[in-house]
Amino acid sequence: IFLWIFGLIVVLISYFFDTEKTKNGVKKGLKIFKGLLSPFLSIMVLASFLLTLVPPEIIEHYLGSNSRSLGVMISAIIGSITLIPAFIVYPIASELLRRGASYMVIATFITTLLMVGVVTYPLESKYFGKEVALVRNVLNFIAAIIIGFAIGVII
Repeated sequence: IFLWIFGLIVVLISYFFDTEKTKNGVKKGLKIFKGLLSPFLSIMVLASFLLTLVPPEIIEHYLGSNSRSLGVMISAIIGSITLIPAFIVYPIASELLRRGASYMVIATFITTLLMVGVVTYPLESKYFGKEVALVRNVLNFIAAIIIGFAIGVII
């Protein structure tokens, strides 16, 4: 609620100083919001559907605290090949935690999702070169696994 109120106040102040720029900014923001809404809803519906189909016992078995290395590797692979915006992954991670996944697995999943790009590799290699893209992805994959295990030790 605070952020909504703060945002509204900032927009009103901006409107007071420059009406035209504020109108253009709000229009542009709404256009971006509309563009993000469809993928956001699609991914959330798909994730909800998958989480409904997969019983919590299976999630706990393969991604729970007893899964250790297997759970970390599964989450690292899934996170590496999944292309989901960061702001969408947090509700999914929360639901996975609620269903029995461990913090170690969630940390690995989120880290690989944000740092490793198997799907984006062709585009990345086109601009940065195959070697740079490969080295970056491999090092980030290893770092994500290390981060996951570190979270497992800490929590």
